[in-house]
Amino acid sequence: MKTRIIAKLDVKPPYVVKPVHFEGLRTMGLPAELAKKYYEQGADEVMYIDIVASLYQREILFSEIESTANELFIPFGVGGGVKTIEDFSKLFHAGADKVIINTHALQENPDIINQAAQIFGNQAVVVNIEAKKWDNWYECYTDCGRIQSGKNVLKWAKEIEQRGAGEILLQCVDTDGRQRGFDLELAKAVVECVDIPVVVASGAGKLEDIKELIEYAAPSGVAIASLLHYNKYTISDIKEYLRNNEIEVSK
Repeated sequence: MKTRIIAKLDVKPPYVVKPVHFEGLRTMGLPAELAKKYYEQGADEVMYIDIVASLYQREILFSEIESTANELFIPFGVGGGVKTIEDFSKLFHAGADKVIINTHALQENPDIINQAAQIFGNQAVVVNIEAKKWDNWYECYTDCGRIQSGKNVLKWAKEIEQRGAGEILLQCVDTDGRQRGFDLELAKAVVECVDIPVVVASGAGKLEDIKELIEYAAPSGVAIASLLHYNKYTISDIKEYLRNNEIEVSK
């Protein structure tokens, strides 16, 4: 099966930013410009996450999302501050193909996953898991890795699958932005505990990290940020390297 290579845009409007451990934000550029750039490089998908909407209790900025969607002809996932079925609907009207939810579903109302899946279809509902490791388990966090939930990542992954989510975006607070490799054990554990696609983010610092993740954990997709934003590699560089190492990716 082909592994999707996804460009991940962490957005603190109006800019794409790059955090380390979800903190210490550096400005990288405008979402519409970067989305277009990565689309033209051959990204299979773009994920746009407003990383401060829930934290600041701010409304979703639909105009920013629409201007980014207008640059894309590939699947576009959008998250950040999603609290209601109306938010899902408005995001789809603004150009999103998938809606990514975390804080509200985890901390307030998990039933929103069931409702959204029934109304819009499983494929349109993605749950973002921000995982942090303790001694022998992983805990789900929200609000840029700031707020604890007490929930076990693997139990939550199974629950959101049962509730109808079509995909998981798995991020790791401990490795995010460090560019020192993915948490392979976490990735493998989540991929193996559910039957829905899992996209893994947080950790790519070199091409070998992506290869190692795919060979070890077999995620549906790998979401890349730092490698792209700092112009270390293009999407086409990543895909060519993977093809040369006998890993199937799209053209």
